[in-house]
Parts: sequence; C-alpha cells; structure tokens
Amino acid sequence: MDKRETVWVIDFGGQYNQLIARRVREAKVYCEVVPWFRCEERAGDETPAGMIFTGGPASVYEEGAPTLPRALFERGIPILGICYGAQLMVHTLGGKVVSPDYKEYGRVKLSRGSGDGPIFKDIPTETVCWMSHTDYAETVPSGFRVTSVTENCPAASFENAEMKLYGVQFHPEVHHTPFGQKLLENFLYGICGCAGDWTMANFAKVKIEEIQRLAGGKRVLCALSGGVDSSVAAVLTHRAVGDNLTCIFVDHGLLRKDEGDNVMRVYGEQFHMNIKRVDAADRFLGKLAGVDDPEQKRKIIGGEFIRVFEEEARKLFDDGGGAEYLLQGTIYPDVVESGSGESAVIKSHHNVGGLPADMKLSLLEPLRLLFKDEVRRVGEELGIAPELVWRQPFPGPGLAIRCLGEVTPEKLHIIRESDAILREEIDAYNESLFVKTGRRNYGAEPGGDAAERAVWQYFTVLPNIRSVGVMGDFRTYDHAIGIRAVTSVDGMTSDWARLPYDILEKISNRIVNEVDGVNRIMYDITSKPPGTIEWE
Repeated sequence: MDKRETVWVIDFGGQYNQLIARRVREAKVYCEVVPWFRCEERAGDETPAGMIFTGGPASVYEEGAPTLPRALFERGIPILGICYGAQLMVHTLGGKVVSPDYKEYGRVKLSRGSGDGPIFKDIPTETVCWMSHTDYAETVPSGFRVTSVTENCPAASFENAEMKLYGVQFHPEVHHTPFGQKLLENFLYGICGCAGDWTMANFAKVKIEEIQRLAGGKRVLCALSGGVDSSVAAVLTHRAVGDNLTCIFVDHGLLRKDEGDNVMRVYGEQFHMNIKRVDAADRFLGKLAGVDDPEQKRKIIGGEFIRVFEEEARKLFDDGGGAEYLLQGTIYPDVVESGSGESAVIKSHHNVGGLPADMKLSLLEPLRLLFKDEVRRVGEELGIAPELVWRQPFPGPGLAIRCLGEVTPEKLHIIRESDAILREEIDAYNESLFVKTGRRNYGAEPGGDAAERAVWQYFTVLPNIRSVGVMGDFRTYDHAIGIRAVTSVDGMTSDWARLPYDILEKISNRIVNEVDGVNRIMYDITSKPPGTIEWE
C-alpha cells in the first residue's frame, strides 16, 4: 500500500476501535490499526497521512494509562482524537481533563458556534451525537478553540487548525451520530489530503502483484475449507502463482452435510485448481476424544491441521522441492478476537492461535487485514459466483465448536442433520427477500430496524443438555438443539435475526420430526456484544 495514503488508527483499547477502521475503509481510505505502544516506534520510520486516536477505558491520570510523547503531536501529522484520544491530546498539550459529577451516555444534542472549522464542513450547527464518557476536557490547551458543546460537556469538540490537531468527545464512528461519517471524511479528505481511491479492485490488483513478488516460482499449499475466506484467498493466490498452488482439503469429519463433495466439485471442476482431498475424520475424532474445553478443541484441531499439511506436502512434493508457504484465509476479525494490541483474547482461531511453534511452512495470509464484507467484495472482483461469495461463514474447527462437551459421531450426526434442515429453510427465506427487494441486506449493527433483513449466519448447536419430552405415548429424554441466526456485515458486531414465527415453527417441527434424538428447540436472541456469534 502507498504509505502516503495510509491512516493509522491508534488503538487505546476502546470498544469501537475496529469500527473506526471500518468507517475509514468505507471512505475508501486504507488504514492500519496500530497499538498505542507501537505508535512512537513506527512514527520514527514512517509518516502516515494522518492518525485517529481511539477511545479507551482508562483515565489520563491513572497510573500506567496509555500515553504518547508531546513531540508526536508537534510533527505536523494530522490527528483526530476521539473520546480518550481527545482527552490525551488535551492532557499532553497542557489543557485540563476532569471527571465531573455528571456523566454522558447515549444520544446527546450538540451545538456549534458560528465559525465553521474544516472538520465540520457541511454539517448542521444543531444536531445530535453519541456520547460514552466519564471524563472530559474542562480547559483546552493554549492555541486551541472549542468548536462545539453539549448541555453538560463544555468542549465536545476542539481544534488547533494550524497544528492539524482535532478532538471530539463524542463517537463519530457509530451510526447513532448521524453526521459521523461525514466528519470522518472531512478529516480524511480535507485535512489529511487522502484521495479516497482505495477499493477492493485496487486491493486485489496490488495483492496479486505482492504475492507474485513474494511467492512467485515457489510452491504454495492452501488450507482450503470451501468457506468464503479460504476460497477468496485461494482464487487470489491462484491468479498470482497458477499451478504452483496446491489446495489440500482436509475432510476432518467436522463438516456440514455434503460439504466435502461440494468443495471438490466447485474448486476442482469449476476453478481447475490442483486440489487433494484428505480423509482424516478418524484421526481428528481420535484426538478430540474426551476433550470438552472449547479452547483446547481449537488448539488440537489447528495443530492437527498443520501436521496433516506437512505430511501431505511430503507426499505431494517428492522431488525435493517441497512447499514453502501455507496459504490461509485469515481475516481481520480472526486476528482481533485472538488477541491483538490492547484487545483481550475472546477465542483462539485455528489459523491464528493454534499454529505449532515448530511449523516448517511460512504463512501466506493475503486477507489478514480485511473485514468480511471487504473479503466478499474482493471475491466479486475476482469473478467468484455470488452463491459462493455470499455463503454464510463457517469456522475452521467446524462442527466441533458447535458441539458443546465431548465430540462424538452421534452428536455430529444430530448437528449435521438439524443444520441441513435449518439451512434449507433459511436459504429459502433469504432468497424470497432477495427476489422481493433485489438486494442482500444483512444488516450492519445491533439494534435498529430489523424488518426484512436477510440472515447473515445461521446454524444449529448441540448444547450437551437433555430434557424430558413426549412423543406419541412415550416419554423421551433427548437432546435439545439451539438455533443461532444473526444479521451482520463483518462479524465484529451482530444482532439476532427476527425470523417470522411461521418460519421458526416450520424449522422446529421439521427438526423434531426428522432428526432422531431431538425433542426440544431453543432460539438464541443474544446480540454480539455481549455474546459471540458461535456458542463454543
């Protein structure tokens, strides 16, 4: 990427940090998320087009609170501070941050003065914004001016245009701040001077060239699962290295119904890739026997994947050349949830947290910095069929993490059959919405109007509990099935899908009647956050 067109999102540990990055990219400006403690070091070697300081849970006066040197603010790099980032700017440059008795949370009326600064270009003087803070700037530093206030915040925004420093106490990145995207674009275009020409078409072109330079003439193994991420990664890399790409499809016995046969048909016959199917179901189930901890399951599956790849590489490349790279469909939410910068580890992903230390292959992860919606757009640019690009996500560890407790063939059969019924019914529901509206609207944020919103991800879960039921004249003591159906765009946030009652009724009746060993159906109505999409 052209570093002159790169904006850094400096991560101070706030809840909306990844959302800020998404908003920047929606403005067609490339950005990278940089932990605050690496900012000074990177700034010594690089000069980004601008920096956005995120919010965070700390107070600037706390011992050990994130901080940056005054010199960084004086380099002439445009900086937009948001919430904690704005407070840090004030504190570092000589202003005063306080913790008032009155806190502001939620939607708040915002009023601006008569002088329009560049950050508020074409934004109404009276509007609303989204606040979420305990501290605020009581006095701005010398050379700054206050540009907006709320009833309880004396410096809702401020600026020093000469130094190209701007601060906002509110959160422009959330949809609840209606002018937020415009404010960010004013900063990116008008202040940082970005052109706004970073598109998925450009990304694909640059990434293919990058892979050619890195792995051209070398052999690459692909961990092909058939999901959106690994498929886009495989097609992208195939364009760069051609037949030097060999896809190994590990059938670990944890796939959905008929998925293995579909993967072979699509990628072998349609895309003409070198692909080998490895039947390793017994091997994986043997390793998982007696294991019920979800993190341990992920690490076992991730480690076994690598072992299989290394073994197959030796079998495939017996001419002494061997493979040098392992291609994976790692995307940005995988990295974030596995722990990055200030973020807590939510769960280890098999392609992030489960790799053995002694792995012999170098990793090739061309999609590592993309969100799911960006991956889909790259897939469209590459000409991948819509039914593949828009298929729902499926975790690398497969049904093992949807089977709570120990994984057994009986439990996998129940999940596989119930999931097939669920997918059949929701696929039909989604298609009816697409025919009606002509668009695939999966929804972007929790809350808001959920009517006629297509379902983004949907699956059944076996929560490892049994309950009493009655079938015919007999008492049963069988498994309960959980249904998870959500609307989302990138997997970072999601809301539960408001499926019509008649659809839920049909799904419930079919599963109970067609899948042996099930007598109860539950529907998960939890958003993310506080929950995750997968149950584990």
